[in-house]
Amino acid sequence: MIRVGVDVGGTNTDAVVMDGKKFLGGAKRSTSTDILTGVENAIKAALIEAKTASTRVDVLIIGTTHFVNALIQRTKLAQTGLIRMCLPSGSSILPFSDWPKSLVDGMSGSYKLIKGGYEMDGSEITQLDHSELIGAAQELFDLGCKQVAISSVFATVRGDMEQEAFDVLSKAVPGISITLSKSIGGMGLLERENAAIINASLRPLAKEVVDSFQMLKENISLSCPMFFTRNDGTLIEASEVIELPVLTFACGPTNSMRGAAFLTGLKDALVVDIGGTTTDVGEVQDGFPRLAGTSVMVADVRTNFAMPDVISIGLGGGSIVNEKDTMSIGPISVGHDLPYKAKVFSGDTLTATDLAVAGGRCKVGEVMPPPINSLDKLLEIMDKMISDQVARARTSNKDIPVIAVGGGSVMMPSKVDGLKVICPPHNDLANAVGAAIAQVSGQVSRVVLLNDSINRDSAIKEVTDEATKLAVKRHADPKSISVLTVSDMPLSYLPGNNLLINVTVVGDLLMEEI
Repeated sequence: MIRVGVDVGGTNTDAVVMDGKKFLGGAKRSTSTDILTGVENAIKAALIEAKTASTRVDVLIIGTTHFVNALIQRTKLAQTGLIRMCLPSGSSILPFSDWPKSLVDGMSGSYKLIKGGYEMDGSEITQLDHSELIGAAQELFDLGCKQVAISSVFATVRGDMEQEAFDVLSKAVPGISITLSKSIGGMGLLERENAAIINASLRPLAKEVVDSFQMLKENISLSCPMFFTRNDGTLIEASEVIELPVLTFACGPTNSMRGAAFLTGLKDALVVDIGGTTTDVGEVQDGFPRLAGTSVMVADVRTNFAMPDVISIGLGGGSIVNEKDTMSIGPISVGHDLPYKAKVFSGDTLTATDLAVAGGRCKVGEVMPPPINSLDKLLEIMDKMISDQVARARTSNKDIPVIAVGGGSVMMPSKVDGLKVICPPHNDLANAVGAAIAQVSGQVSRVVLLNDSINRDSAIKEVTDEATKLAVKRHADPKSISVLTVSDMPLSYLPGNNLLINVTVVGDLLMEEI
């Protein structure tokens, strides 16, 4: 199977062509202002290097930063409303309470609280009043909120009231677009609600982005199916991206970590991905990124959808060095202007890449940088910035390797925090490789009441079977399905013997099913 993997970064866009697990060719091109030009240039260059015609490509897989960038920059966000089903008991903390004002203003956020929701044991707080629901939705719609998120108290225990609200509003308020919190987040009303609001605000942009990539496919004569990469390093169909764009937020560092594990053949390692502007550090376990176990801050908003546990700092190949006043490196970067502004390219800006070249760590550019008075001290500062993050990312004192990837990986020393550093072939394209090798996943999180007929093992099997069916529905090969993670947690605050069970399975993409 010929796959083209693409990863759109802030500085560069990378593309690779792979035949199964064989690397055929790849290319790195500057990310263009309009994004798509850079993607097209990278794909065309990768196909030329791989000596592969576009007609031979079986699948195109894309990792993009479109959506998280829109959120961070507060741009291209749709006007969004929220309906929380909670009264009379769930109004002590109001929606948007902990949000930055600039973000609320960016999506013109509004909300309505209505009767409904569940207690922790799954019993109704109040029955859903359809007329009240329709009235709240119509009022938000009249304010201009075509995008509406719906959240219910304890929707993770019972999600049927959110589904009921969806069914009612889909008929009663034509033209409204609805995001259900149960489809995105886990336990925690505010975090799950926040994730649903963010998702709703990005859905029009998601359709625009997917349509643009469809046009790009036509421009370069690709007639194959197109997928995007999720936060957990697996695939998501283009149609699902339009519904749930938040599931792609962290695909950049995730793709790099998956690519790093693949290129080295290592299942367990720490990964340092150094780009032009930032350095991302995380851990792979069994070839996949370790996910954050608690709530995750996205654009200064607390959410709880699955995200890799990644530490990011403002250090990259283009980071500007201040050798006189503060003796510091970054966080400001020359970004994609590195080939013009760095000293090694006859520019006038001292960058982290110049330090690496002057220190003999790599040979990059056209000329040697001029003498740097505090070179040793600056290299020490740069190494400490990385080693501090590696130390933070380690979850044990186990002696595991550090895999260095990304265009800025040439800056890395031979050891970090006492651990050996490995730079595999094609490491500068690891993010695109991670996209190209992505598998299909199925994730299910469910509260199960144990009794005489259902014990812990049978409950886990039931949830695992459900996750497997979901993966197969997403075009996973049933013969390749394997269980990636299983966790179960007793919910002591619920009456009876309840378990919160989370299962993730993965499998290879089965093209015959598409």
